[in-house]
Amino acid sequence: MRDLNRLRVIESIHLHPGSSRTDIARRTGLSRGTVSSVAEELDQAELIREHEAPGEEQRHRGTGRRPTLLSLVPGAAFAVGIDIGHQHVRVIVCDLAGEPVAEQWSRAQVDEAPSATLDLAHDLVRRALREAAVAPRRVIGAGIGLAAPFDPATGEIRADGILPGWQGVVPETEMRRRLGMPVQLANDADAGALGENVFGAGQGVSDMTYIRLSAGVGAGLILGGRPYGGARGIAGEVGHVCVKPDGVICRCGNRGCLETVASPVAVARQLEHVIEAPAGEELLGLIAAGDRRALRAVADAGEAVGFALSAVVNVLNPELVVVGGELAAAGDALLDPIRATIHRHSLAGAATTARVITGVLGDRAEVLGAAALALARSPAALVERMRAPA
Repeated sequence: MRDLNRLRVIESIHLHPGSSRTDIARRTGLSRGTVSSVAEELDQAELIREHEAPGEEQRHRGTGRRPTLLSLVPGAAFAVGIDIGHQHVRVIVCDLAGEPVAEQWSRAQVDEAPSATLDLAHDLVRRALREAAVAPRRVIGAGIGLAAPFDPATGEIRADGILPGWQGVVPETEMRRRLGMPVQLANDADAGALGENVFGAGQGVSDMTYIRLSAGVGAGLILGGRPYGGARGIAGEVGHVCVKPDGVICRCGNRGCLETVASPVAVARQLEHVIEAPAGEELLGLIAAGDRRALRAVADAGEAVGFALSAVVNVLNPELVVVGGELAAAGDALLDPIRATIHRHSLAGAATTARVITGVLGDRAEVLGAAALALARSPAALVERMRAPA
């Protein structure tokens, strides 16, 4: 019962930082005395801190006792986020408040090299922890966002053609063995959706779609305030929706998938016959400079994205569509065609409800979302720490 009470109090403070004891009692159903007793234990364990609301000191000066609020001590524990794309690995270490304290990044050829990629991720985690002076025992766990669907029942990658060398690999188990800590796995677009929902443009939004336009194209879904992956973890794979039946063959084996026309590589390929294929920052520079050829190519990509998203908007009726990934930096040159196409192909009520905006986390959306996976288990982890012998 003591552990359960601790868990309920910590969960309440985790979800609502800066809560009074009365607030916590109301949310948990515990008596105020029980909340105060648990809070004293947590304070002695240096897991929570007492503080005043901003402005309270001046407002209550000379008027007697001021209300005391409770929050978790940010440095009491840490979480690791790992983002594994097709061509990079990024790692971040966050405190309990979700603030990054260290970050590492490396290029990588991921598609055919699972062992080398996971070894690299392990090395980057160790470097980041050293940079932040965080001992591994203070880490509650790690989350991984990986650019491939996986079977949620077994954790096995089911990505024939998407990450061809990873078929049957269980990254969660492999990274747990390397890191010696709890690990959770998510599709990278699902991680991006969680990142923007917890830390970015989608804060407070219960129903949203996040679409990542990078080397791979995919969408993550937040429905009813919770991430949604579907029966086999494949929900949101709009990158492999056919938008051009006579288009080129996609790496998934189908033809004319959204990924073949709306990834940065695909947009650059459209320009090959009129300009030396621009890549990355060069493409974005052409768009910013108003190059008509680049603007036409990105507008075509936006229309294809809008066409695929119009079905999502009709079926799921999200409040928000957040566009992330490298191509999102094209701004309104990309978003305006997306918006126009969604309005043209969706039901009026659904289309006007779904605001289409650029994410605010940039290339950190996925890695912060991966860290959020681990942070979600922080209440249970902190209770386990209190139960463990000193």
